Amino acid sequence: MRNLLGMALAAAAVSAASAAPAAPACAPDALGTSRTLALPRAAGAWGTVQHAPLPGLAPREVVLTFDDGPRPESTPLVLKALADQCVKASFFMNGEPMARHPELARQVRDAGHSVGMHGYRHDNFSQIPAEGQLRDLESMISTYVEVLGEAPPAYRFPFLAESPVLLQALDQRGITVMSVDAGAEDWLPDQTPQMLADKLLAQLAKPGGGIILLHDAQDQTARALPFLLQTLKANGYRVVQLRWQ
Repeated sequence: MRNLLGMALAAAAVSAASAAPAAPACAPDALGTSRTLALPRAAGAWGTVQHAPLPGLAPREVVLTFDDGPRPESTPLVLKALADQCVKASFFMNGEPMARHPELARQVRDAGHSVGMHGYRHDNFSQIPAEGQLRDLESMISTYVEVLGEAPPAYRFPFLAESPVLLQALDQRGITVMSVDAGAEDWLPDQTPQMLADKLLAQLAKPGGGIILLHDAQDQTARALPFLLQTLKANGYRVVQLRWQ
C-alpha cells in the first residue's frame, strides 16, 4: 500500500511538471544575462554622460537600455532578439505610446525586463516652461501606474535634456534618474548593423562598460539587435540586468 501511494505521488508530480510551461533554454553560445544588479527605489542619478558611474558594475559589464517605446512595429522584434540571447534589459517608455499600447508595455514587463519612464510626450524640457514640465511628469507617472499597476522606479530625460525643475521633482518623489555611458546614435538614419556596432564599441571603449542607450522604437535598431548582441559577446562584454527594489 505504501509503495502504491509513493508511486501515485510520483506520477502526480510528473504530471504537474509536464503541465507547467517549460522555461526556454539558452543556446550554448547565447550572450545571456550574467547577473542582476538591484538598486533601491530612491532618488539618485547614474550614468557618466551627466552623473556618476552606476555603482556595482565591474569592468566590461553593461546594462542594456531602450528608449521611446513601446512601438508595435519594432518593440516585439527587440523582445525576440533579447529572448533569443537570454538577455534582460531596461525599457524607458514614453507615456503617449504606453497609453496607446498598454498590452505591449505589459508584455515587456512580463518578459522580465525592467520598465522606467521617458517623459509623456518626449519633449525637450529645456524649451518648455516649468509648469509644462511638471504637467508632463504627472501625466507620465499617472500613465505608468495605470498601465503597469505600480509606482515607477526610474526616469530618463528625453534627449538627455535634464532640467532643474524636474530633477528636483524626481528627487522629492524618490525616483532614480538614469543617464547613459555609451550608445550607437541609432536615431540617425540609414545605418547598417555594422555601423551601429562600430559606434557602440567605440563609445564603450572609454568607460569600459556601463549603461548602453538604444531605441526600441527604431526599425534599424530592431533589425540590428541580434548582431549587436553577438558583437558584445565577441568583445567580452557581459550583460547585467538592472532592477529596483
